[in-house]
Amino acid sequence: MGDFKLSASLEGHTDDVRGVSFPSPTVLLSASRDATVRVWKLVSSPPPTFDDTISSHGQSFINAVAFVAPTTDYPDGLIVSGGKDTIIEVRQPHKKPEDAAEALLLGHSHNVCSLDVDPTGQWIVSGGWDGQARLWKTGKWETEAVLEGHGGSVWAVLAWDEKTIITGCADQFIRIFDVTGRLLQTIEGNKDVIRALCRVPAGHPSGAQFASASNDGIIRLWTLQGRQVGELHGHDSFIYALGSLPSGELISSGEDRTLRIWKGTECIQTITHPAISVWSVASCAETGDIVSGASDRIVRVFSRSNDRIAKEEVIRAFDDSVKSSAIPQQQIGDVNKDKLPGPEFLQTKSGTKEGQVAMIRESNGNVTAHTWSVSKQQWDNVGTVVDAAGSSGRKKGYLGTDYDYVFDVDVEEGKPPLKLPYNLSENPYEAATRFITDNELPMTYLDQVADFITSNTQGASISQTQSSGPDAWGTESRYRPGDDSNAATASPSLPTARPKVLPQTSYLPIKTANLKTIHKKIQELNQQLIKSGDKELSLNPTDLSSVENLTTFLEQPADVASKPSVALLRGVELIVRLATTWPPADRLPALDLLRLLAAASPAIALYRSTPDTSIVDALEQSGVFNDPDRPNNAMLAVRTFANLFETAEGRSLAATNFEKVFFTPSSNSSISYQPSHTSTDIHALLLHDGYNPANNTNLIQIQSLTSSLAKSTNRNLLTSYTTLLINYSVQLTLSSSSSSSTSESASKPPPPPSSAATATATAATEIETVTEKNEVTDEAAQDRALSLLAPLTSVLETAGDSEVIYRALVATGTLLTLNDDGDEVRNVARDVYSAAALCSGVEARFKEPRVKGVCAEVKALLGKGLD
Repeated sequence: MGDFKLSASLEGHTDDVRGVSFPSPTVLLSASRDATVRVWKLVSSPPPTFDDTISSHGQSFINAVAFVAPTTDYPDGLIVSGGKDTIIEVRQPHKKPEDAAEALLLGHSHNVCSLDVDPTGQWIVSGGWDGQARLWKTGKWETEAVLEGHGGSVWAVLAWDEKTIITGCADQFIRIFDVTGRLLQTIEGNKDVIRALCRVPAGHPSGAQFASASNDGIIRLWTLQGRQVGELHGHDSFIYALGSLPSGELISSGEDRTLRIWKGTECIQTITHPAISVWSVASCAETGDIVSGASDRIVRVFSRSNDRIAKEEVIRAFDDSVKSSAIPQQQIGDVNKDKLPGPEFLQTKSGTKEGQVAMIRESNGNVTAHTWSVSKQQWDNVGTVVDAAGSSGRKKGYLGTDYDYVFDVDVEEGKPPLKLPYNLSENPYEAATRFITDNELPMTYLDQVADFITSNTQGASISQTQSSGPDAWGTESRYRPGDDSNAATASPSLPTARPKVLPQTSYLPIKTANLKTIHKKIQELNQQLIKSGDKELSLNPTDLSSVENLTTFLEQPADVASKPSVALLRGVELIVRLATTWPPADRLPALDLLRLLAAASPAIALYRSTPDTSIVDALEQSGVFNDPDRPNNAMLAVRTFANLFETAEGRSLAATNFEKVFFTPSSNSSISYQPSHTSTDIHALLLHDGYNPANNTNLIQIQSLTSSLAKSTNRNLLTSYTTLLINYSVQLTLSSSSSSSTSESASKPPPPPSSAATATATAATEIETVTEKNEVTDEAAQDRALSLLAPLTSVLETAGDSEVIYRALVATGTLLTLNDDGDEVRNVARDVYSAAALCSGVEARFKEPRVKGVCAEVKALLGKGLD
């Protein structure tokens, strides 16, 4: 069987090509960091000529693409893509980018980095940086199962068959699940981050059923029982992609600039690319041709068939581009020029294996790299080794190694700066990950550090133009799902000295979003309602215009203190209707708009459907908190509550609805605490007068809007919930520190209008006289603070995510600064909830410096007054 030769070079992408698929001999798919998915169609042959169209154009880079084979319902098949905006888009190939997608799969809370479709086309499986893999049923378009238990990013997923899902994780473990989400097996044996998986064709001489590849440059062969049956050695750096050919051979690509073909356990061909990273590789099941995607923005096709070989001048141009490639010295390793052989070596010495590298000192002093081709029995020039110096033109030494840049990074006050080494040939994200890991910093700084590197090296390596730096609160300030395509990119900066964070004195909103995606989704869902005959629920053209006006308003929101227009108030009524009356499965985009409006205008806080029905009541009555199958709906409702604190009217509404959201103990309670009580027992004791602690069999069940959220395992929901707890904690401490002589009328909401229509007519004038009514008496603040300690304790006891833990600690610590007589809140936290021991347990589970820092502050507050 002959060597693969270049068939076509397809140019069109403007950034790295991260994913490729080869569903048929006449169609290729590619996904890129330029935020597009392209469909390449064969228009003539020979030589093969392709024409491309953009299938999808997102707001941030796309990492993965897969294809669902044609069915009766979808005769052209379906393109599945995902990336940084966390949304998995399912689209028919013939649709234009502006057309509605077939489905938008929502569930991941971080970058979607891997996708696969099972051989029958029933299942789509996805993996992300959120440590989750998700299983989606084709046609149903909702999460069928969440594959949990991963200790890091899920870099690779493989739908091995219609019953078996395999995942590869940054924690170095392979996991095998069934389609119900049940973990069948955990496989050890990899020595580094797992980056790729593929099915091994039946009859492989090793007997393997699937293969894995990792950052150690080794491909490992496995049976489904977890037994390793082989290893493939040859790559010199990270391996990013694996695939198989109909011939039974395997293919791989990686950071060493190569695509490799493997027969049995031997590498039989190495195809070097004129790029640093060969990110992706796939094959056509019918022809056995190969497609690759690389960091030089080019999609390339390779074939063994003479009928599908590119023109001679195209092949020559490809070979010349490889020879002229500048190979960063650090990719090769230390080279002693004085000991290298001269050009005569290439004529007198043969290589011993496919892909073997020889370094040659040319007569002009340059060092060139050559790889041995077994089939051609010759050395091929693959580039010139260069010293990729930084802006100063000189390398900088750090820990015995030379780098293009070594940045000083101030992380903690009073301590020397940390060193951030970086070479221009590196992926900024890999360098950022190494820096964070070496210095035990929170992984939430990843985007910040990578953006800092890219900015301060003038984009000399890989460009990340879509990333916006996260705030001090980590990744959850970003839209989930979707990053804010409209937010101004923050100037790159690294974490500065970490001051004390307690007490938190400002409210935390969650405001970023992809408004275009939300608007488009509402339009799509409305069309589905019309087709199904639900005309009473569907929107008319006037309604659709109102939705568009709302998104326009949110793109450039007015001052939150300004009077909302009548049009805005009517638009709010419309969105509340969608968020509370549309089928629960279709409410997500409306709830998202509701959440954004709560932060952008007092109109949400002023909303009344009846004299006694505010937005809090409307969401409660919609059942959003009693639908465990749709945690994202509850998450967005909680975010709406959290965002109310952005306006004076919203803070007043939040204050007057505290008892509905969280129960409050009476100020004259007389409770006997016992060490044997669980946090649930204590909660009941605190909230119910006259409770007899000896009667443990008759505990009263606590019910409120958010009573079940503290025990949730959904990261997004818990992060939103703890943000709400922080905002209430801030409100209580601010009220306590201000005058305690607030009048009785200040605790009451503004007089509600008599109807929804009246609300629209009168709210615009009411806002002129409404004052902020968030202050409560010190006694009431103390009672409310006590009621918040129980859910916070529950979160700190059970949550497994560091961001959730951090926010719960900040809320707890803020409550401990409450200005209450007798230090009642501190005493209860210390003596009843054992908060100091709880912090020690948190420190043992989470090693992030920010978690340890706030734990120390909480312990210091607990010890205040004991000396």
